[in-house]
Amino acid sequence: MSQQQPIDRIVRPTTIIEARRLSNRLGVRLIIAGETFQHTGSFKFRAAYNVASHVPQNLLVTASSGNFGQALAYACSLLRKSCIVVMPANSAKVKVDAVREYGGQVEMLDVRVKSRQDRVAELAREHPDAYVASSHDDPLVIQGNSSLGHEIAALSPAPEIVVAPLGGGGLTAGIILGVEQSAAKIRVIGAEPLAGNDAARSLRAGKIVSNATEPDTIADGARNIRLGKHNWEILKSGLTAIVEVPEETIIEATRLLFDLANLKAEPTGALSIAALMTRPDLFRDCFVCCVVSGGNVDPGLYASILNG
Repeated sequence: MSQQQPIDRIVRPTTIIEARRLSNRLGVRLIIAGETFQHTGSFKFRAAYNVASHVPQNLLVTASSGNFGQALAYACSLLRKSCIVVMPANSAKVKVDAVREYGGQVEMLDVRVKSRQDRVAELAREHPDAYVASSHDDPLVIQGNSSLGHEIAALSPAPEIVVAPLGGGGLTAGIILGVEQSAAKIRVIGAEPLAGNDAARSLRAGKIVSNATEPDTIADGARNIRLGKHNWEILKSGLTAIVEVPEETIIEATRLLFDLANLKAEPTGALSIAALMTRPDLFRDCFVCCVVSGGNVDPGLYASILNG
């Protein structure tokens, strides 16, 4: 397949799971929107394909902990384009391998010495004809992710609340946009690691607040320095709340998804379930949809979580 196709024809519809055992454990009426079965194993393909199919450049450069990188590599392979992905040295091996297997060029980087953004800027100067693709802070990313918001809003019955993992803000901003475009009355709540709670601090401050360094959290997809500016314009008014989740709760939520929903999730993907565990008062007596954003987890790490 090499011809550009509309995003609604190329993405896989999200998998809706009625997790009754998990619902009973958490004491809430719950469904899961599982993006673990999306192309490349996460929601990021929605954004990556939308970006790669809309820009004229044949070379794309990005920084990624892994999910956006492999999604962009796969999207570029479908469209006969190429990409360079700057990845932190501590990225999950399964994600690094996937980027390469999809045809992407990987640059490993010690983020303690140089930031991902600085290396991407260098690559942009080295390749002036390339498109610099942000994994989250790009209107095309938000537009691509809005397809998930449309799908959730079209459910019958529609949930009252959607909870989604929050890192750079591209997923939550996209869901908000999709819900708003569908004119659905659905509240959107973000789930963020407490160890990297820049989004929650930004919402309280009314402006973008940055982390000093990349957060040390098991949720590698949420190791962002700050929210994207394009995302912030949507999130500051569109989010109902942000739940700050402790590390041990992220780990327990990952385990519960396996034990009670038969679903393999990466820790970032389990943030939404962890939010219900952290702040049950926000969800009591509500019909909730938890977005499990991806399942690309290193086998060794996953085994240690399950055997924890």
